[in-house]
Amino acid sequence: MKKEDLEKAQVILDLITRKWWFLLVFTLIGTITPPIVTKGYDPSKTGEIILHILENALIKYCSPLYPVFKIIPVILIFALILLGNSVGKVFSLYAGINYLLFAFLQGIAITDKYGFGVVTGSFILMILVAIFWFWEAIITKNNFTPRKLPIIRYWVAPLAFLAFWYPINLETGEPDFNLAYLFTNPAGLAFCTMTPVYLGILTLYYPEVNIVTLRVTSLLGTIIGFWNLVVNFLIEPDKLWWNGVLHLPLVFISIYALILSFRRTHSVEIVRELK
Repeated sequence: MKKEDLEKAQVILDLITRKWWFLLVFTLIGTITPPIVTKGYDPSKTGEIILHILENALIKYCSPLYPVFKIIPVILIFALILLGNSVGKVFSLYAGINYLLFAFLQGIAITDKYGFGVVTGSFILMILVAIFWFWEAIITKNNFTPRKLPIIRYWVAPLAFLAFWYPINLETGEPDFNLAYLFTNPAGLAFCTMTPVYLGILTLYYPEVNIVTLRVTSLLGTIIGFWNLVVNFLIEPDKLWWNGVLHLPLVFISIYALILSFRRTHSVEIVRELK
């Protein structure tokens, strides 16, 4: 496909993803799509089933891979800082693969109670986000050229670092600031802890980023972040309050990135490209 055709496709995707009906359909898929299980399904227990799948997801059985998926993003981030655009495509491809893994490892469980189960809404949308990251690897709209930024723009960095570190005792749910978790916990394979990292990086290079990828990723981050806050702070605050705190980076950075993706200045650029 010619570069000109890719650019036209990008403009069309940009226009579609800013439509109210796209936002509505996307949100509804992420919030009301029922889970799929092979046994024991009761519509009145949909919330319980979703939590059961999430608590017993396949990611629990991937502990040997945890260090690998913590080290790779660290290497890629330093490579972006030092080498810029020469590793931009690799970064986007890795992010796409990461989102596919989130979908399968966090959205699927096999248990005695419900058999094979899928959290359908998040599974579909994570795959969609992965596709947009692969799209960015093809069209390469992100410009990772080093630049000077106002210091206030870096507010996302400590929050993204906190999410990536994920300092929590997974057995008790209590705070545990063990630095070893930077390389040993499952955060590198989890949507809620890696999305602040990916979005944080894009916001630091905004506006020279793929706005469509930024928008779709941040929209899903906002939706999933909201439901995590509901569960952690309203449904089970006694056990999950600290987990809720560690999901605040996802919520804050996702909302910030989503707002950036709809800024008027970018709308003007789209109109100019169409002309």
